[in-house]
Amino acid sequence: MIQTLAIIGVGLIGGSLALALKEKGAVGKVIGAGRSEANLKLAQSLGIVDSWTTSLTDAVKDADVVLLAVPMGAYAHVMQTIAPALKAGAIVTDAGSTKQHALTVAAQYLPTHAHFVAAHPLAGTEKSGADAAFSTLYQEHLCIITPNETTQTQALDVVQQMWQDAGANISTMPAAEHDKLLGAVSHLPHLAAFALVNAVNKQKTDDFDPMAYAAGGFKDFTRIASSSPEMWRDIALANRDALEQQIDILMDELQNIRVALQASDKKSLTALFSSAKDARDDWLAKREKGK
Repeated sequence: MIQTLAIIGVGLIGGSLALALKEKGAVGKVIGAGRSEANLKLAQSLGIVDSWTTSLTDAVKDADVVLLAVPMGAYAHVMQTIAPALKAGAIVTDAGSTKQHALTVAAQYLPTHAHFVAAHPLAGTEKSGADAAFSTLYQEHLCIITPNETTQTQALDVVQQMWQDAGANISTMPAAEHDKLLGAVSHLPHLAAFALVNAVNKQKTDDFDPMAYAAGGFKDFTRIASSSPEMWRDIALANRDALEQQIDILMDELQNIRVALQASDKKSLTALFSSAKDARDDWLAKREKGK
């Protein structure tokens, strides 16, 4: 059991972890920290946290484990702020989408008497805030942990057990591999969704509103465009190198479709669409088999 867990950023990710651990009996006390008193009060009323504070140092001073559930752009400020208050042996972990950035910032700001373990649970929704949290968010979802040569074994074990207690399945890999993979299957889709909504919306005039005729397909594809712009701004910047490569790959695929359209090439269009359908159907079948 984690005796005292401090969660910095009590929203969907941090709040859901707290609820899952409480249900499992895997945590003693949960302290919430953040900028919004209203959100923290709501978190306490919902039973997510046992106490709260807007002071990051007060939140972590007695914590055995500290979870950062904040935008990637806030990592440096948060780690620099909490560093003097961390007790000896404290474990700091995170839930961010880019792991090389997390490890770099931790190495720069966290004290040697504390231990950092970089982690990324692959679960979420487009909603945010304490009221978006629910205890089963991580059930049967993957949590990727990216240890490096400085990761302490005992701290790694604690973080792995924490996410397992929340219902997640654990996978480990190098941070660079994680960032490349997630750039393709998570970060690029978000950028594509933002771009598609902007592309359609910019066609709007006083007499023409294409959004008024959007139906299920547009809604399904663009759901993630309702995600936090600030959070995804920070993720995109933190994983810029991988994303630039992924954008080039996507643009090549769109160009292939455009060339086929210009040539009225039915065969090429069918091949392009069939390849995508087969790949997605195969992925879905493997997911279903793995459940």
